[in-house]
Amino acid sequence: MSDRHEEPEAAIAGTGMGGAMDLGVDEAETLEKTPSGPDGPGPEDRPRSLWSDAWRDLRRNPVFIVSALVILFLVFISLWPSAITSGSPLKCDLSKAQEGSQPGHPFGFDGQGCDVYTRTVYGARTSVAVGVLATLGVAVLGSVLGALAGFFGGLSDSVLSRITDVFFAIPVVLGGLVLLSVITSNTVWPVIGFIVLLGWPQISRIARGAVITAKHNDYVQAARALGASNSRLLLRHIAPNAVAPVIVVATIALGTYIALEATLSYLGVGLKPPSVSWGIDISSASPYIRNAPHALLWPSGALAITVLAFIMLGDAVRDALDPKLR
Repeated sequence: MSDRHEEPEAAIAGTGMGGAMDLGVDEAETLEKTPSGPDGPGPEDRPRSLWSDAWRDLRRNPVFIVSALVILFLVFISLWPSAITSGSPLKCDLSKAQEGSQPGHPFGFDGQGCDVYTRTVYGARTSVAVGVLATLGVAVLGSVLGALAGFFGGLSDSVLSRITDVFFAIPVVLGGLVLLSVITSNTVWPVIGFIVLLGWPQISRIARGAVITAKHNDYVQAARALGASNSRLLLRHIAPNAVAPVIVVATIALGTYIALEATLSYLGVGLKPPSVSWGIDISSASPYIRNAPHALLWPSGALAITVLAFIMLGDAVRDALDPKLR
């Protein structure tokens, strides 16, 4: 009996099948251990998310690098304008009105004898503040309303969609002329409030569509089947996967809001003197465009570069967060 049991084992060993089996196991163990170094799992063995892939792509994108550097410089001079200029934007000398570049005044003087360089630097503070605060307000309000409407649907979704259509039908500049003309405040808050009032429908529609798409995914249905509450589904499973398009649209819209503030200030219903704004400087320099074009060139150029930087940043973020473009 013992011989009969040993013969099949000997036969298998003779054919080399056991050796091949042992070799296969050793190779599998080696392949499993290879990515993991002595310090733990290697980089190739770690799970990669959408955000890590997006950050890797952004670091290699020259458009993102250039636009980010420009925006960082704008933020820096907005917080510390005295770091690159020692003058006051409200100090003017009529005897120097419309004069060109001079030592210590590289951009010359405007029609009131104010230093164009100093006013251009301080104007960045107003534009960046309006753009950032308005974008935050629009993103929060629009995302919350759009996410709730897309998640629950039904009557709330229908009502919000109709309200959104009404706000989309309001011309932005005309609305600003009507609403802001009755406000006498010289602060940035009326302009920010107006932008939030008319800007949230765009973000709301984007957030609604992203939430509707995300809530039908298998992982959301599985979490719902396991008993997850609506708040947990929305905050833990849907929102992190639906926020990408909102970030892209908000980034591009930030530059648009800066241009909108300058437009309203140019028309005289946005910020008003003695506030310092690129729109105000462009408006005051327009009558002297033939005699002192430099007073119009520098604030206009600063505004154009700022808006372009945010639009380029939004395009780079969109390309990085869109898996279809990989």
